[in-house]
Amino acid sequence: MRTLIKDAASKAGEEVELKGWVDSRRDHGKLIFIDIRDRSGKIQAVALPNHKEIHEICGFLRPEGVIKATGKINLRPENMINKNEANGTVELEITAIEVLSAAKDIPFESDAEINIDTYLDYLPYTLRREKARAVFKTQSVIARSFRNFFSGEEFVEIQAPKLIGDDAEGGANSFDVGYFGHTAHLAQSPQFYKQIMVGVFERVFTIGNVYRAEKHSTTRHLNEYTSMDIEMGFIKDHSDIMAMENSFLKSLEETLRKECAGEFELLEAEIPVVPDRIPAMTLREAQSLITKETGNDCTAEPDLEPEHERWLCAYAKEKLGSDFIFITGFPTSKRPFYTYRDEKDPAYTKGFDLLFRGVEITTGSQRIHDYDDLVSSIREKGLDPEKFAFYLQAFKYGMPPHGGFGMGLERLTQKMFNLPNVKEAALFPRDINRIDRLLSTD
Repeated sequence: MRTLIKDAASKAGEEVELKGWVDSRRDHGKLIFIDIRDRSGKIQAVALPNHKEIHEICGFLRPEGVIKATGKINLRPENMINKNEANGTVELEITAIEVLSAAKDIPFESDAEINIDTYLDYLPYTLRREKARAVFKTQSVIARSFRNFFSGEEFVEIQAPKLIGDDAEGGANSFDVGYFGHTAHLAQSPQFYKQIMVGVFERVFTIGNVYRAEKHSTTRHLNEYTSMDIEMGFIKDHSDIMAMENSFLKSLEETLRKECAGEFELLEAEIPVVPDRIPAMTLREAQSLITKETGNDCTAEPDLEPEHERWLCAYAKEKLGSDFIFITGFPTSKRPFYTYRDEKDPAYTKGFDLLFRGVEITTGSQRIHDYDDLVSSIREKGLDPEKFAFYLQAFKYGMPPHGGFGMGLERLTQKMFNLPNVKEAALFPRDINRIDRLLSTD
């Protein structure tokens, strides 16, 4: 019966069967050392010269070959103990070995420095590297934490469609798809569907891919990414959504400290401390502060530039003791038609962005819930309400005050680890230049 490597240290003196990959091989002549890894960890194994056939097989093993190794778990000699490793006190003395799948020569060493294009060209291999595994294990924990937290807050998980008739923002940056003689689009967000479902369950969340046909070639944009979305009814205003997100991030911090401390240590990153109350300021307050402190007058701008987001995050960290900062009150002209307007100043909205380590990771708002107001807002944006007739049905039959947010999983992961490129936080990134293989630029 197979033993997982994480359990090896508890089986000193016992015969075990391990299955995994050859992480590395070190040939010392009479002794051949092999590091074997499986999903649970890594252990050192040794082929002794008195096991001639095993010694010969191990001499030809290449990294990433898949093996079944049987043997005895021995305590390491005192001078061979490695206290920095989970199995640093034991090793496997191999008494039988079977090569389940031989490996070709690897294109470069697992610890070699490579550029982003080389990393992406060899993803089936580079994703096996220790740092990549750490990134995507943590990303899995983030997604699970999101699901667990909102399930615990009585949100119902829904699956929103990815093929839609009209894109949620009413814009042009959507991918067209032939659909039985018609034109459909890949969804830019689950916005319409999660709002509809507030009328069914009151509180909903979804995790799924969304698509933006934007011709970006930056370190922070993807054309396909994973959006983590919530929508909730019977809110007072957008501050209820902000408070809910704040609570989620507090819960996420606790989970990451319990489950992913080793991954953050490996990537030399810090798990962010989430305040009980994340600081917030309006867009106009933020722009006035930037203008005052930097001399760069941005008070007439309708949105924040990337350098302003970076500056505000640095300010929040230094002056407010927070890696996060909410910016609220964006102009109505710059927000989607479903965004609720501030009654005191209808030129601005009851919405927010959450900034984290230099970038926006969340956009959210209270939504318009009155049918007539929503139709008027659609028309004011120069759109045709008839194209949104299916969505508008939910508002004809009574919708509570509601709101929500969307958060990009890859961008959050990128900033958690301070990765230089969001593509390093996407398993198989899609951008203007790449769908797995690099596209022709001719």
